[in-house]
This record gives sequence, C-alpha cells and structure tokens, in this order.
Amino acid sequence: MPIATERFNINTRGFTDIIDITQKVKEAVKKHNPEDAQIMVYVAGSTASIATLEFEPGLIRDLPEAFEKFAPMNKTYHHDETWHDGNGYAHVRAAILGSSSNFPVKDREIVLGTWQQIVLIDFDNKPRTRGIYIQIIY
Repeated sequence: MPIATERFNINTRGFTDIIDITQKVKEAVKKHNPEDAQIMVYVAGSTASIATLEFEPGLIRDLPEAFEKFAPMNKTYHHDETWHDGNGYAHVRAAILGSSSNFPVKDREIVLGTWQQIVLIDFDNKPRTRGIYIQIIY
C-alpha cells in the first residue's frame, strides 16, 4: 500500500486557539487524488490536538469553557513544578484530546459530516508555529 505524506505550517495564538484546517487538508489530499484511501492528520507537539467539530462561533466559545472546567489554566500542575513553563494544563488537555485523527476518502473526497470540520487546537500558553502532517494510505 503506497503512503504519501504532506506537511503544512499553521501559526497560532495559543491559549486554546481553534483553527479550521479542513481546506488545507483537502488541498493536500487533492494533490494525490486518491479514489479511496485513509488519511491521518497529525500535529507534532505535546500541547496541541487535531479534532473535529462544527466550526461556528458558539462552539468556538463553548470548547475552551469546557476545557477550563476539567483542566483549568490557573491551577499549578506537577509539570509546571518540574519545568516552570506554566503550560501543564496544555499538556493535560492535548493528552485527553489526542494529536491525530483518521478519515476515510471515498470517490476522491474526505468523508465528513455536513457540519463537521477538521480543526487544530493549540493549548499552549504562547503563540506557536505548528507543523501539520497528512499521511494518505491508498
């Protein structure tokens, strides 16, 4: 089974910045034009995640509020005691959500629900440039 890998960078603001990357993922897949395939979308780093959601203003506010309830930014984490970088909450959030998601490609299109977009969520406590990788398995 052939595997193709594509990469692009996204600049983020950090602090649970949610960015719709659906179009960039579609463009990467279109370069290879697979009829049927599996793709994996992955973000390199331990304080960011790949997920899906309906990318609309309400959810863009709801999701950070939900994360604040179970991994609040203003709590001291053991990670912070070790590294003194204040982003323990970001590591916890990213570990729960995960760094990759898989999607089927059918008839040359990524299979997504009507209101489903692929998003990058950067939880870190500073702006970052994130490398996003797409692997296409034919």
